[in-house]
Amino acid sequence: MRFSLAIHGGAGTRPREAMTGEAEAGFRAGLSRALLSGCRVLEKGGPALEAVTQAVIALEDDPHFNAGRGSVYTSSSTHEMDAAVMDGASRKAGAVAGICGPRNPVLAARAVMEKSENVLLIGQGAMAFCRGQGLAFEESAYFDTPERFAALQAELERRRLKREDTRDDAARHGTVGAVACDAAGNLAAATSTGGMTGKLPGRVGDCPVFGAGTWADESCAISATGHGEVFIRYAAAHEIAARMRLGKQSLAKAAEAVVAELGIQGGSGGLVAIDAAGEVALPFNCAGMYRGRIGADGIAWTGIYREPLAARELSAA
Repeated sequence: MRFSLAIHGGAGTRPREAMTGEAEAGFRAGLSRALLSGCRVLEKGGPALEAVTQAVIALEDDPHFNAGRGSVYTSSSTHEMDAAVMDGASRKAGAVAGICGPRNPVLAARAVMEKSENVLLIGQGAMAFCRGQGLAFEESAYFDTPERFAALQAELERRRLKREDTRDDAARHGTVGAVACDAAGNLAAATSTGGMTGKLPGRVGDCPVFGAGTWADESCAISATGHGEVFIRYAAAHEIAARMRLGKQSLAKAAEAVVAELGIQGGSGGLVAIDAAGEVALPFNCAGMYRGRIGADGIAWTGIYREPLAARELSAA
């Protein structure tokens, strides 16, 4: 049996000098748990769509990452989360934007795909739909984290004093996502995010915009992370698929070229991508990206900065 799974916990990491051993261990453990969650599905012959869903649920439940429980705050001190899922074989897709309440936004996106005639639901309409589907909800306090709130206060103070924005990418944005190729060669992608710290209420990034931050077809599956506005303007995820399908480029060549071009245009970030042969690409144009991959050999690989991915036996992940 051959299968492959790749995940990201967001592009834009803590600077090396600010990354304590304890913090790094926490991030790597979270990535490993997500890989294990998705791998359990694939090793039983399960579909790629379920694998990416389970991987993203694990990341949403971990406050280290900017999605679900660890979501950043808007400028109004609220949470507005976006999520998306897409199945490559059928091109069925579902997404939500601007919601706070469902414990796992990726399950809200999955419900839109499977239980409605729509592709994207937003705001209160999406919330009412999620309640009607019986999804697990949490009070707003569940999504609050002291670190994210402190980051918001620092950003609001910077704006009040009209200081130059010198924040690193870790303070600006973050997203989680997963892509998978199952034993049947089918592909899927899932992405979830709390958005950008101090974002304008109502702002929607690339995560739930299919072809920008999330995409899956017969050739590849992609989940992106970074400066969403630029990823939307350049249809980043679909651009990779188009270069593969029409330009006959390899996954690695197409993904690396697009991410490099996004960086030139001010689009700091990266993505995880996979093709129908199970080959994986993990390019990014910033200082680091929380990322990992796993295959049928059961070895979980994780990385943060520009270093070789570190391997861990699946049983220890």
